Amino acid sequence: MSSIIVTSASELNADQEDSVFVPLLSPPNSTSQVAIVGSNVCPIESLDYEIFENELFKQDWRSRGKMQIFQYTLMKWLLCFLIGLIVSLVGFCNNLAVENIAGIKFVVTSNMMLESRYGMAFLVFSVSNLILALFASMITAFIAPAAAGSGIPEVKAYLNGVDAPDIFSLRTLVVKIVGSISAVSSSLLVGKAGPMVHTGACIASLLGQGGSKKFGLTWNWLRFFKNDRDRRDLVTCGSAAGIAAAFHAPVGGVLFALEEMASWWRSALLWRSFFTTAVVAIVLRAFIDLCYSGKCGLFGTGGLIMYDVYSETISYDLMDVPAVLALGVIGGLLGSLHNFLLDKVLKIYNLINEKSVAYKICLAWLISIFTSCLLFGLPWLAKCQPCPADTSEACPTIGRSGNYKKFQCPADQFNDLASLIFNTNDDAIRNLFSKGTNDEFQYSSVLIFFVTCFFLSILSYGIVAPAGLFVPVIVTGASYGRFVGMLVGSKSNLNHGLYAVLGAASLLGGSMRMTVSLCVIILELTNNLLLLPLIMVVLLVSKTVADGFNGSIYDLIMKAKGFPYLETHAEPYMRQLSVGDVVRGPLQLFHGIEKVGNIVHVLRTTRHNGFPVIDEPPLSESPILFGDTGGIDASIQFSAGDFAKRGSGNGDKIEDIVLTEEEMEMFIDLHPFTNASPYTVVETMSLAKALMLFREVGLRHLLVIPKLSGRSPVVGILTRHDFMAENILSLHPLLVRSRWKRLRFRFPSLRKLFWGTSASIKA
Repeated sequence: MSSIIVTSASELNADQEDSVFVPLLSPPNSTSQVAIVGSNVCPIESLDYEIFENELFKQDWRSRGKMQIFQYTLMKWLLCFLIGLIVSLVGFCNNLAVENIAGIKFVVTSNMMLESRYGMAFLVFSVSNLILALFASMITAFIAPAAAGSGIPEVKAYLNGVDAPDIFSLRTLVVKIVGSISAVSSSLLVGKAGPMVHTGACIASLLGQGGSKKFGLTWNWLRFFKNDRDRRDLVTCGSAAGIAAAFHAPVGGVLFALEEMASWWRSALLWRSFFTTAVVAIVLRAFIDLCYSGKCGLFGTGGLIMYDVYSETISYDLMDVPAVLALGVIGGLLGSLHNFLLDKVLKIYNLINEKSVAYKICLAWLISIFTSCLLFGLPWLAKCQPCPADTSEACPTIGRSGNYKKFQCPADQFNDLASLIFNTNDDAIRNLFSKGTNDEFQYSSVLIFFVTCFFLSILSYGIVAPAGLFVPVIVTGASYGRFVGMLVGSKSNLNHGLYAVLGAASLLGGSMRMTVSLCVIILELTNNLLLLPLIMVVLLVSKTVADGFNGSIYDLIMKAKGFPYLETHAEPYMRQLSVGDVVRGPLQLFHGIEKVGNIVHVLRTTRHNGFPVIDEPPLSESPILFGDTGGIDASIQFSAGDFAKRGSGNGDKIEDIVLTEEEMEMFIDLHPFTNASPYTVVETMSLAKALMLFREVGLRHLLVIPKLSGRSPVVGILTRHDFMAENILSLHPLLVRSRWKRLRFRFPSLRKLFWGTSASIKA
């Protein structure tokens, strides 16, 4: 019976509507229990970070000796070490595979270009890209749809308390790694940083599951981590390790997890995540030395992302500040426009993807062909330039990465646009960041490259394949930053490569709306601490400008996918409402001594798994919510492990439990299995105050009790869906008009940007 008596929470009250919301296709309805996970619509539920204090928990906790407590503490650090080690190895192999697969493709294509076999070169280039893109799309669509996209919105929602099926499964991990390598190698404008965050989270979650009962692999020494609280900490460390491995930025990884990913943080978690990223940095340092020795394949030291623009002295004065401020403003405007267009494109793609798997594959096929045509065709628009006489690098570059791609040019000349566009994303960024190349690129080439990257990054992200946003945004921002540097010219003391770094920072700030973590990541990427003041200014300006138009890209994607994410702040109208204004019923209750048949019937006819347990006469003088009431010694028949959190596999279902008619007529004492100290709020508490309690404690449900005695001991249950704006405004539609007026007063640009919404409200 332990598998069906669960007091972790309901996502819907018993008689709530049966309609479900299909995200991206209709106005959000936060009362639903579905969201787009990867590329498929899946049921979701909430995690429960609350300590479950029933009789079994108390017995298990009291039985722990000093050795078990020491083992638990030691295992935390050991798991962090393993997470850092495995993620760094995966990150290195990921980068190395991309560089060599793409390298073979460019070498073969370049050799054909040297022989003037341009038609065959395009055929080989486009077909190889198509095969790689279709492979990434097919394994994602057929094996692990949850691996589609960057994975950061899913991981961020998980750390906020939203659980979705298969986001951390073994097959999702494998498809994420293999699919990311294939997608990035196919010359699609997608990145591998987002997939690395998801990969790190998957590795952390799998390590904390304690093995698999399905395959007969169980490790008792990991039994302590079979709960949502400890897995949340491990996943946080895994996401930090993912960024550290993707950008070789250990401190930036910790700050990224703190600023962007985690909804709950404490000093002990800071220590462990820092230790995890330190392991990543040490392992990657060893592999960087290996690459410097020339053992990393075709692209030499290109196997790891590191854009070294170190300079012993960088001189800048007040005359450079206006150009830097302009970069920040432009980055904010472009970032908000990028987010707006990407949100619209994702909605269109979802209309296509929902039809069938064949449509998903066809979409990937079209984007791949379109991308190949642009990458191969646009360099023909650029004029060939003579090789500089003072360059230390071979010119022209033939069949490998470099600043001087030959493409179709004659001997001793190079194609500057091909050096950017007919290259991997990492090498394009290196070329844009490079110093001492102020005369290398033409205005038209950089402008064409910027426009191409801006729109290809939007069109490529929505296909059914692992795809990140970090690197595409960096390369796009670097191109327009370089263009601004070329316009400023000799009027500035900064070289064009440094303007490219500042442009990348401004677009990252305008799109992702992070400041501290992005600043440190860029500094670790470029190895140039002297740029710190300028990067700080650019990030602050770009984020401030972009916040006036829309939210961060990951917040928009989470909302479009339908994740019920709880923000750190409460909306002003929530202070005008009490919890009694949003809680709905009638509520399904259980008695302390309940008939088995009644329990089975309720579990089979409702879609939630949490129910208040009350005692009535003769067990109590009046109906009360069950507290610290004694019962049978359930620890004799059950252990805490029987109620441990399941892994990524499927848990037991009520339909799978077979009971005889005699057993259905029996009664069961629920007291030993019931959380004897649940969090409760009085029905007159403000909704804003209840939201803060719900989010900070990490609850799955919150019981609402009456203010006056003589009524039912429980008024209802609040879940995270009850705190969603769409749910509240659907119950109180008069709040919509006042809320919209406040938004228009704060951000006048919203009236023009979302005129359709304004018109619908007026109607």
